Amino acid sequence: MIPLRDEIRTSSTPWLNYVLMVANIVVFVYETSLGERLDDFVGVWGLTPWNMTHGISAHGFSVKEHVAPWVTSMFLHGGWVHLIGNMWFLHIFGDNVEDRLGKVRFIVLYLSGGLVAALAQVLSAPGETIPMVGASGAIAGVLGAYLMMYPRAQVLTVVPIFVFLQFVRLPAFIFIGVWFVFQMFSGYAALLSSHSGGGVAWWAHVGGFVAGVLLSLLLKSGTAPRPVREFRSNRYDFVHRRWS
Repeated sequence: MIPLRDEIRTSSTPWLNYVLMVANIVVFVYETSLGERLDDFVGVWGLTPWNMTHGISAHGFSVKEHVAPWVTSMFLHGGWVHLIGNMWFLHIFGDNVEDRLGKVRFIVLYLSGGLVAALAQVLSAPGETIPMVGASGAIAGVLGAYLMMYPRAQVLTVVPIFVFLQFVRLPAFIFIGVWFVFQMFSGYAALLSSHSGGGVAWWAHVGGFVAGVLLSLLLKSGTAPRPVREFRSNRYDFVHRRWS
């Protein structure tokens, strides 16, 4: 399922959400300019679970190696698809969460979600030597907060059915709920698999999401939900070029 937009009308410009998106894009563009130095760059600024669980005793403590990557890894990405997918979800759901919480609470939620996500992944694979990168965990925290704030908001979604694309409206609790269940099953499958060596950090998604849910209960105190608007229809008929 691919979300296209939601129905929440923001009452202010989500500047911080835009800043986060631009920061991720700028960092990725810089990554593409590194050529053969990219692996070394990611090795330093990505978060490697082994470094956090064994590296200190093996090589000693270093702020650059054992503190900075918890934050810097959130702004690195492994490819254009990885980056675009993350930024699209942040674009759709992040503006509404920022609008509800305000900029200070929003950045606390975002960074906290990313930190808990990284911790969850480290705990799930403490011996992993491939660096973890991406904003997925922090954005999962945003999804968790969105679910708690706007569970019944409608999300216009593309649902591929064989070779056809269906455009449907789904309540946020269904769209995000299906997304979360998929992360859980994928995470358990990864734990049961004998294969090791990178891939999707499923447990980072789960950890970030749970952090977002719990933090939102605290952070949304004293805030009010924004008004919603209805879509004109459930799906778009590309043959007749109309909503039906």
